[in-house]
Amino acid sequence: MILELATIDIKPGTNAEFEQNLEKAQAVISQSKGYVGHDFKKCIEQQNRYVLLIRWESLEAHTIGFRESELFKEWRGLIGPFFENPPVVLHYEDLDFNSTLR
Repeated sequence: MILELATIDIKPGTNAEFEQNLEKAQAVISQSKGYVGHDFKKCIEQQNRYVLLIRWESLEAHTIGFRESELFKEWRGLIGPFFENPPVVLHYEDLDFNSTLR
């Protein structure tokens, strides 16, 4: 399993609308083949920063299956207009020993 970690900085003053659209966007991404689950977080210290943690069956499920789909266009259409700059997206894999956080 792969964890996608996307850090998103949004335009100041757009939090409420962004969060409404992010709620809609979760219904879109959850339809993607290879999607496992997600967790969305808002930064306390920097109110315009969000972190999206999305689990995928494989790296290709995200980078090819989702990113090259119509679902991605719909997803990006909902949240993309709020981006202050392009998100930083990195992928992580589990270690042989894991923490208790899931």
